[in-house]
Amino acid sequence: MKRTRIAPSLQETLALKTQEREEESKKLYSESKKSKGLGDTIEKFTRATGIKKVVDTVVEATGSKGCGCNARKNTLNKMFPYENK
Repeated sequence: MKRTRIAPSLQETLALKTQEREEESKKLYSESKKSKGLGDTIEKFTRATGIKKVVDTVVEATGSKGCGCNARKNTLNKMFPYENK
């Protein structure tokens, strides 16, 4: 079988996107701010996995007023707070 090479510009784009994701993940996990509750933990997870970026893109593309992420985060933090020691 013959291997197909990806165009250099596409390779560069993919490498840049991968690097951006890695830097965002490192930034997220290196933050000194501890989670106040479940809402903060879910926010960190969705940012690290790229779910947040997809949701933001869809919200922007559809012209919606927002996803309600902050309200949901605050509600979950109040319902399921972590004990800060």
